[in-house]
Amino acid sequence: MTLLSGRPDLDSAPTFGSGGTEPYAAALRDETAVLFLRNTAAKLPGSAPMDAGRWSADADATDRGVLTGATGPVLDIGCGPGRMIRAARDLGLSAVGVDVSPTAVRIAATAGLIVLNTSVFADLPLEGGWGTLLLLDGNIGIGGDPGALLARCAQLLTTDGALIVEVSADPDRDHAYEGTLEDERGRRSDVFPWAEIGIDALRARSATAGLRVVQDWVSDGRWFARLVRR
Repeated sequence: MTLLSGRPDLDSAPTFGSGGTEPYAAALRDETAVLFLRNTAAKLPGSAPMDAGRWSADADATDRGVLTGATGPVLDIGCGPGRMIRAARDLGLSAVGVDVSPTAVRIAATAGLIVLNTSVFADLPLEGGWGTLLLLDGNIGIGGDPGALLARCAQLLTTDGALIVEVSADPDRDHAYEGTLEDERGRRSDVFPWAEIGIDALRARSATAGLRVVQDWVSDGRWFARLVRR
């Protein structure tokens, strides 16, 4: 099931990996694809290579561990092809994804998953009623403003719900920038706003957003945090 927002502003908004020669869309069709997130500012490094094939694969043990104790309904923000939606459904949880990429949404919908082809900042169903929100694979960077995204998540959560965020391995990281996505063939997306944040910065920002960090952990080199409403 694919639900289209019909909001014309989303068609022109710069989003992760969109525009240009669409390396993100191409990578979703290639399980061996590697992508690079480049900072457009001169002489500033980008992120480590991204194993884009992992987004289209089944959830691994670390992914499934994120869902320990999760309650439904689950909303996966920036769901991509939907591996975490499938993982949540396998646990008997109702789960929905939201993503601005038509290609990602089409792949997820073809697999029988419920996805919303819109922005997390648009009007969504169950406002204030989601039991678990997921911001994995760096998706805390969506929109280039982690504070605004955290505040939006606080609006979406039910009173006793939880937000699971995957953060940078650098605890002090708190950096917003203009980025592009590039693949090994040199195909590059348009410029889009992005951000990276570590656990210490997340703790500082969460209070302003009406949230608080109640747990953080590292699994297979990935760092996660669980937040609840204050």
